[in-house]
Amino acid sequence: MESLVIRPFTPSDQDRVTEIFIDWNRHIAAPDTANAFETYIRRSITEEMGRIPEYYQAHPKSGFWVAETNGDVVGMVGIEHLSDDEAEVRRMYVDAGLRRRGIGAQLLTHAEAFCARAGYARIVLSTSALQQAAKALYEAKGYRLVREVVADEQTNRTVGGGIRRYHYVKELGGN
Repeated sequence: MESLVIRPFTPSDQDRVTEIFIDWNRHIAAPDTANAFETYIRRSITEEMGRIPEYYQAHPKSGFWVAETNGDVVGMVGIEHLSDDEAEVRRMYVDAGLRRRGIGAQLLTHAEAFCARAGYARIVLSTSALQQAAKALYEAKGYRLVREVVADEQTNRTVGGGIRRYHYVKELGGN
């Protein structure tokens, strides 16, 4: 694989980012949850993923980046400002054909460096029981599990439907 470049999202990335988002969510949907995932996909695109500049790039301590190799967008990550001390890692996805090659780890490192420069004291994130590789990555990168919940209600952050979610925190040094 050619070298990876992580750069800020631009509107010309929208179609590819949406494609990766839809692909992953359809990939993890079991047959009995497929309809709930389709509703979640539509809702997330309407409320958030289809509005990346407004949702992620309007606040100076938030951001959204894409990973690019050979001129192709192959992954993404967002940082959402929660408070002066706390940011949330959101929407970290990698193209299906390029997973398990360290792209997610590089995106997470980039997001953490942004958070440190922005002066955040901690980063939070969550993932579901359907994403065991993400869970392992977060734990390997020093994120501490702080709670588990069963998400019953659907939002632009979760499918709901009784899927177990894991919430993590990582304290940043020097703030």
